[in-house]
Amino acid sequence: MAIKIIFLDRDGVINKDIGYLHKIEECKFIKGIFEACRYFNFLGYQIVIVTNQSGISRGYFTYKDFQIITNWMVEQFEKNSINILEVFYCPHSPKSNCNCRKPKPGMLLSAKSKYNVDMEKSWMIGDSECDIRAANLAGINKTIMIQNGRDINKSNSTAAFFLDSISQARQVIKN
Repeated sequence: MAIKIIFLDRDGVINKDIGYLHKIEECKFIKGIFEACRYFNFLGYQIVIVTNQSGISRGYFTYKDFQIITNWMVEQFEKNSINILEVFYCPHSPKSNCNCRKPKPGMLLSAKSKYNVDMEKSWMIGDSECDIRAANLAGINKTIMIQNGRDINKSNSTAAFFLDSISQARQVIKN
């Protein structure tokens, strides 16, 4: 039986985007992230994180640094009674020709294949058009663009919904 997933971008959706986050002490979770994710779980959604992490290929931090903060973040979700099914990441630079770097759909398609995901019932919540494009290319049309106080040109976006913060997602995601 296929499952439904809420795909979350990391930086700007789960935590404040400070640019190349790789230290636990610099991580600040977005207000309402844990409540929103508990709500998604209550509705029967699994949660998967899909994140571009070019800081690895750029040499700003190591794969080990990324794993340390990722494990710590997943533990924080667990402490808040939330299960993260998996964290998919792309370590490649924007110049690479990989299939995993958003806006390409590789990470989402990997999750679909691995977990038998019903993409029509799944959602993508991101803070950039590349998140939305990756979702659309993977067959996800239920998309939310988180604005985080930024002025986004909505006419150039294919996002289905625009919200100020993930804490507002329950206004849109009903089931």
